[in-house]
Amino acid sequence: MSVLLETSLGDIVIDLEVEACPKTCENFLKLCKVYYYNLHAFFNVSKDFLAQTGDPTASGTGGESIWSHIASNKGPGAPRYFAPEFIPKFKHKEKGTVSMAVAPALEDGTKGGCGSQFFITLADNIDYLDGKHAVFGHVVEGLDTLDKLNEVFVDQAGRPFKDVRIRHVEILDDPFPDPEGLVVPDAIPTKPPDNSTRIAEDEDPLATLPEEEAEKERRKKAAQASALTLEMVGDLPFANVRPPENVLFVCKLNPVTRDEDLELIFSRFGTIMSCQVIRDKKTGDSLQYAFIEFDKREDAEQGYFKMQNVLVDDRRIWVDFSQSVARLNNNAWSNEVRMGPRRGKGASSFGGRDDLEATRRYREGSDSRGGDYDMVFDVPSDRPRKRKSRSRSPPSRAQERDRDRRRSPGRHERDRGHDRERRRSRSRDRYRR
Repeated sequence: MSVLLETSLGDIVIDLEVEACPKTCENFLKLCKVYYYNLHAFFNVSKDFLAQTGDPTASGTGGESIWSHIASNKGPGAPRYFAPEFIPKFKHKEKGTVSMAVAPALEDGTKGGCGSQFFITLADNIDYLDGKHAVFGHVVEGLDTLDKLNEVFVDQAGRPFKDVRIRHVEILDDPFPDPEGLVVPDAIPTKPPDNSTRIAEDEDPLATLPEEEAEKERRKKAAQASALTLEMVGDLPFANVRPPENVLFVCKLNPVTRDEDLELIFSRFGTIMSCQVIRDKKTGDSLQYAFIEFDKREDAEQGYFKMQNVLVDDRRIWVDFSQSVARLNNNAWSNEVRMGPRRGKGASSFGGRDDLEATRRYREGSDSRGGDYDMVFDVPSDRPRKRKSRSRSPPSRAQERDRDRRRSPGRHERDRGHDRERRRSRSRDRYRR
């Protein structure tokens, strides 16, 4: 009677000693029938000694017999272990000997014995195990698989760094009837019963990718790191955000193209939620690209296919799907020009644009203040301003004379006339002499 173990390192065929060890072989075969051993790991591998498996927890303390397994589905009632069958003629002399691991008695009073754990010897003449563990089979095919298992890298506890698992078990012949209450699952298990953090059994840690795929993988990881950084600084709402599929990016626009022009042109493809030509924050000049948000993704696709390289305002525009997520973060494009509130119809504009107006004085109503300078720190007040008096020293006689001359210009002119007549008379006297 034989069983085929399909492991991650290769196949192993085991011949069972059903006549000498009927209860042990029945337990093993029925556990294989209910897929109990599927995806179990070899949790203890000792070089040139043994490889142990059959524990769903991969810790060396789990496992149970088929009768305990059946009873656990209905309720407690069957012992966890059964008594081992020691056959004196079966020894651990040859490589590939299969034995049931005999568990010791537990502290809670559970008797020791055989459950579901078994091991395969990896060398000859291991007499240490004779009389301690029950032999019930031998490996007849797959000795090369045992050689691979003997060479795996393990940690200090004997657990392989890379998981070695039993992928599937095929029963080649089963002479025993099914015990009462045995239920075979409808589906084969697809998830390992233990929570292993080791290298997966189907993963190659030393595998190298082609240069193109390796570069693609590096760029993907760099993009993920950049996205995480942008999320931390607040530029992205979350790292794995995706750009919207209903927004078009239009570039190579004419500087004179306005929002209304693009909205009118693209509105024939569907309902437009927003259409915005991006402008400089300071000057308000067009940066010659825009974002158009449609109500439906299908409308955006129609605009993408039909408006590519179309002539708009003497310019061939370029249309693509937007890759920006700025609007998802703060409901506005990152370089949106900050404009004041739009005025109603009939309001004055400047330069042919409704969103611009002529510059005004700093303070409203400053024209009514006469010739005063309109400074930032000028505070208008209804009270009249008082002139501050300055203390002065008493004026001298010369200053008083000058002040009198400024106040009485007629007297000053008379004094000048007398002086002129006096000089003329003196010149006549000199001529006579």
